[in-house]
Amino acid sequence: MNTTLYFYEKNAEQFAENTQRVDFRDVQERFLQKLPPGAKILDFGCGAGRDTKYFLARGFDVAAADGSEEMCRIAGAYTGIAVKRMLFQELDEREVYDGIWACSSILHLPKAELGDVLERMERAVKTGGIIYASFKYGTFEGMRGGRYFTDFTAEIFADFMKDYANLCIEECWITGDARPGRSGERWLNLILCKGTERDG
Repeated sequence: MNTTLYFYEKNAEQFAENTQRVDFRDVQERFLQKLPPGAKILDFGCGAGRDTKYFLARGFDVAAADGSEEMCRIAGAYTGIAVKRMLFQELDEREVYDGIWACSSILHLPKAELGDVLERMERAVKTGGIIYASFKYGTFEGMRGGRYFTDFTAEIFADFMKDYANLCIEECWITGDARPGRSGERWLNLILCKGTERDG
């Protein structure tokens, strides 16, 4: 088990306490408004299940997955659905989801691994579908607080995406941290759209 997964296994209860009731509606709704009613969503790295629960309550068809067995247990109890234990690198579906939600999740991958996972996400989402992802805002990459983080600025992410012809950046915006007492931390939010290959 890698260090980041070990962190979540050992701190799952505290993480759930800190995140399950955070009001994240502004971002959740920004994602949902781009999807048809009842759309199929993958909550990819669902953590304690906050967003899965919200999407289910809004009438969407949600599949949830996380790499931490303990997080899957907590999220399953919180949302009332089975949560699949799956590493990011194990996603292997094609044209299944209208949207993939990767909130504060794939940021734990080194850039060298993130590219492969983005390709897996692109394959799993339907043509015309969307992917939401969020990263801490900055240029840091490495271990921080017991977990691995890859931070991005808008410019660095745009450069990183040049190799992914079927994914375009539809929206990009910066927010503060929604958790109490952490509003000084900044996050890069992205909505990617899967289409046909871009010109050039």
